Amino acid sequence: MKRYLSLVKFSHTIFAMPFAIIGFFLALEVSGTAFSLGKFMLMLMCMVFARSAAMAFNRYIDRRFDAMNPRTKVREIPAGIISERSALWFVIINCAAFILTTFFINPICFYLSPVALLVVLGYSYTKRFTALCHFILGLGLALAPIGAYLVVTGEFALVPVFFSLAVLTWSGGFDIIYSLQDEDFDRSLNLRSMPAFLGKKNALLLSSVVHILSAVFVIIPGLLLGAGVFYWIGVAVFISMLIFQHRLVKPDDLSKVNIAFMTTNGIASVAFAVFFLADHFFI
Repeated sequence: MKRYLSLVKFSHTIFAMPFAIIGFFLALEVSGTAFSLGKFMLMLMCMVFARSAAMAFNRYIDRRFDAMNPRTKVREIPAGIISERSALWFVIINCAAFILTTFFINPICFYLSPVALLVVLGYSYTKRFTALCHFILGLGLALAPIGAYLVVTGEFALVPVFFSLAVLTWSGGFDIIYSLQDEDFDRSLNLRSMPAFLGKKNALLLSSVVHILSAVFVIIPGLLLGAGVFYWIGVAVFISMLIFQHRLVKPDDLSKVNIAFMTTNGIASVAFAVFFLADHFFI
């Protein structure tokens, strides 16, 4: 179990999961629906299954590149900890579990489940042909708040779209920062990434721009919802973490990339979700 949790970097669930919880509870508030533990658990299961399938598939598809990269050659598949066949079966089982889980939620989630899988699995191929791959990853994570909203209501709405846009720009921006570590490797193998395409300095500048957009996209829902003080505290923490990670990482100093990637972004998502819930339900 530890090996598979490491394969899919289960701790990174902390990025999108809080926004899925926001989408779920926002839907309860808007629709006037009573909280259902069963639906909440089904939503969480969908998140875990889809993300596990996506991460394992990424590791499977990139196994040849990972084996050549000094930074990634210790990953489970190139290191021989998990076999290629076992990883692929893990992907198939999680995909099937995801689709089956959506069947028990509502028809629209079930019908859209293959589309969601196409996005989250398809990301793994994009680095081969477009430097926009970071934003395809962001799109996969951005399905979380919209998907969670659909679990409750079965309908699309405007406000969760803004939360999804926030996730897309936020995660796309921090993935650019994370990929700075592989600029030379990506360029040597003609792999597409923003650092390989633009260079470290310009890639960091692009990351800053999309993070500004992310800040805008968390502000807009607060205005639309007439949010209270706790929501705005959450916005302030979220934006502060965006600023902080850009102060940590410089084009000529990548020593704090992992802190910027995991710590600041984990705090940003969890704190924002906690203050959202406090503002709407518990205070």
